[in-house]
Amino acid sequence: MGLIGQPVTILGAGVAGLAAARALALRGAKVTVLEQADAVREVGAGLQISPNGAAVLKALGLGPALKTASTRAAAVELRDGLDGSLVTRIEVARLRPAQGYHFLHRADLIALLLDGAREAGVDLRLLQKVARVDLDGPRPKAVMATGAEVEAGLLVGADGLHSPTRTALNGMVAPFFTHQVAWRALVPGEPGAQPVAEVHMAPGRHLVSYPLRGGAIRNIVAVEERRRWVEEGWSLRDDPMELRVAFESFGPRVQGWLEQVQDVWLWGLFRHPVARTWHRVLPDGAVAILGDAAHPTLPFLAQGACMGLEDAWTLAASLAAHDGPAAGLAAWQAARAPRTTRIVAAANANARAYHLGGPARTLAHAALRLGGRIAPDAALRRFDWLYGHDVTQGPSRA
Repeated sequence: MGLIGQPVTILGAGVAGLAAARALALRGAKVTVLEQADAVREVGAGLQISPNGAAVLKALGLGPALKTASTRAAAVELRDGLDGSLVTRIEVARLRPAQGYHFLHRADLIALLLDGAREAGVDLRLLQKVARVDLDGPRPKAVMATGAEVEAGLLVGADGLHSPTRTALNGMVAPFFTHQVAWRALVPGEPGAQPVAEVHMAPGRHLVSYPLRGGAIRNIVAVEERRRWVEEGWSLRDDPMELRVAFESFGPRVQGWLEQVQDVWLWGLFRHPVARTWHRVLPDGAVAILGDAAHPTLPFLAQGACMGLEDAWTLAASLAAHDGPAAGLAAWQAARAPRTTRIVAAANANARAYHLGGPARTLAHAALRLGGRIAPDAALRRFDWLYGHDVTQGPSRA
């Protein structure tokens, strides 16, 4: 469509929204981001940026900021949650060393993306809560909670799990409760903590932990299978004792972390289908969704933020490379949907693998230990389709 001077309105100042804002602005678009909060503040906890996501940040000119804000990961260790013994170690430092594998606080990623968006000339407007998106007119329209209406030439919904833009494009689709819940917490770090993500696995539950901010704090995400429904979202506080009881059978290392938990959040894990429709072209405008609005994923492959970054780069590249939004958006969805669908499916499979019990668990752990001894790089090669993919290397790499 040729992005020079084109007005673009993005709903949501999360990872995908801010990355898309910078990517589009760098290609000449006039970008406005509408965010419902009163400030872009420190929220969330830790996240992982694997080489495929780091490649996007580097291409956006944010590589130095990522290096400053993150801890460069050395490895991922899979451990028996009950006794803490090592099952296998994956040397992620050898993954695409030019990009690297990184741990960082979500707030630090948001901060560097926000600085990047503003440096590119993006206009951020706060306290802009969207009630619904109206696609019945010639141009897409965001209807605000105040009743105000914002029309857009290109409206990009980076508005998360409960996206009004996704609803406008696809209708309401009820998510499936996985009967899994997750706690997230931050605890004080340990001097000299190794830059390693530890996955402690046990029947029906697992816990992931890694250091942030140079080891100053430690991120914890703990997942348990249960029948009781828990609401979807990040803002439900829980009693730290509930977390400790759920993982009381785990080894001393995990117990030491959990004893330090003072504030903990609980959320239900829901499986959402990848959206059928990611875009629509109207008589005088267009609309698209990306990130969690298009393909929510369970947190078992650490790819939520990376998929949002990939979406942002490829959306801008596809629109710039095609004549008109219809061709650009159609090519973009055609390229992105198969990859994101595969990533979502792989995350679902990881959840099952972490929670094995009985003979299946014994056999799986034995196979991982043996594989780690005789073919230590096999696990890395298994996911080369994911981590080795660089969407910034041309339109065909979406």
